[in-house]
Amino acid sequence: MKRVLITGAAGFLGSHVTDRMLAKGYHVIAVDDLSHGHMRNLEAASSHSSFEFHAVDVCDLPALREAAGKVDSVIHLAAYKIPRYENPKKTLLVNSIGTQNALQVAIESGARFTITSTSDVYGKSPDVPFAEDGNCVLGPATVARWAYAASKMFDEHLVLAMAEEAGIYATVLRIFGSYGPRQNLTWWGGPQSVFINAILNDEVIPIHGDGMQTRSFTFVEDTSRGIVAAAEATTANLEIVNIGNNREITILDLAREIHRLCGKPGEPKINMIPYDAIAGRKYEDVLRRVPDIRKAERLLGFRASVQLEEGLVRTIEWQKEQIRKEALVNA
Repeated sequence: MKRVLITGAAGFLGSHVTDRMLAKGYHVIAVDDLSHGHMRNLEAASSHSSFEFHAVDVCDLPALREAAGKVDSVIHLAAYKIPRYENPKKTLLVNSIGTQNALQVAIESGARFTITSTSDVYGKSPDVPFAEDGNCVLGPATVARWAYAASKMFDEHLVLAMAEEAGIYATVLRIFGSYGPRQNLTWWGGPQSVFINAILNDEVIPIHGDGMQTRSFTFVEDTSRGIVAAAEATTANLEIVNIGNNREITILDLAREIHRLCGKPGEPKINMIPYDAIAGRKYEDVLRRVPDIRKAERLLGFRASVQLEEGLVRTIEWQKEQIRKEALVNA
């Protein structure tokens, strides 16, 4: 039985990837420091005989090495993000040190390595849809929101350099807007998470900027399927591949669609929040974000299949259940 180390396994994406790898017959060594992940996300996995969990910080190489043992594959999902609110320093350090450590474990085992990067690395590139060999245009270092993109760009370079030097198989995946059950219910989980919560609780929907910025949202079943496809592929060594749905929608239209799917009448109540009010400092947003998906289709045979409406309906039902559970706990 092949052994796979999954970092960030108790998180949103990590738990879904864990479930898929167990279903495919792998022995999963799951590590997470539980700073943002939750053991409830691993409830199904925890009862599996081929699953083990270690509360480990990926920045602690000796602990990570001990937890992993000898592995055949490493899927590195652990990361820190959203520096626009706090901790750009932590974002930079955790993502760089954690990636170096996960790579070191893979190299020592002669294991293949798969890392999730982010669509944020494309930054302000005007070349839409974003292709993997296109330009990445980040803003100035004086704007903290770019710290996450910069950290993941560094990770990409580090992975390709260390993997090539060590002779291990490695793939970098740029993830576009993943959403679905188990997502974080704050901005950490994405705008759709915050919008659903606001609408279900009859609150005003907060939108940053004018709402005309566009995004591409990918249901977590598709995202996790793409990650697993990359982790098993033989055609994507030292490649960077977009994993995403190429349907583009404005944030304002996303709010309206969620409002409709929640069964609410009329127009949604919206509060437009100026960017400078987000964190009391300079902020820059990306006006369009949509992937070129041809490389994923060619190298991985992957194409997202869950349409936005279906994915949102399933996500809304899941969030309704979370609200019901919370009400029972607080009753």
